[in-house]
Amino acid sequence: MSHHDLNIRAFHPADEAAVIQLWHDCGLTRPWNDPKKDVARKLTVQPGLFLVGEAGGRIVAAAMAGYDGHRGWINYLAVAPDCRRRGHASALMRAAERKLLELGCPKINLLIRAENAAVRDFYQSLGFGMDDVLSMGKRLIPDL
Repeated sequence: MSHHDLNIRAFHPADEAAVIQLWHDCGLTRPWNDPKKDVARKLTVQPGLFLVGEAGGRIVAAAMAGYDGHRGWINYLAVAPDCRRRGHASALMRAAERKLLELGCPKINLLIRAENAAVRDFYQSLGFGMDDVLSMGKRLIPDL
């Protein structure tokens, strides 16, 4: 397998440290979210939609997808900084879209930080458009 090939598969518990390190390397972690708890929670709900991408014997990409019966969601899409511009994020998104479509999911929603223009452009290149919505949240379980 060349370093450009990406093997996409479901997350295994043994992947936890590598995935959390990937999130850290990509700047996705936030002080108010415990990444170990985020992993543990995902493994209780649609664990087959928690995808990782392996290349060269290491995890270089990951994404959490989910479907609530109305909308599909993507969280924590990450590609290792030294493995970008190789189509890994697009391949991971195509895999997530296929899995969501198999479940009958009619639309995917995702949230990006408003200041992240590069990520916005990436998702637009995959056919995502801006929805005229405000994101609201309410924490039920404090992580810290």
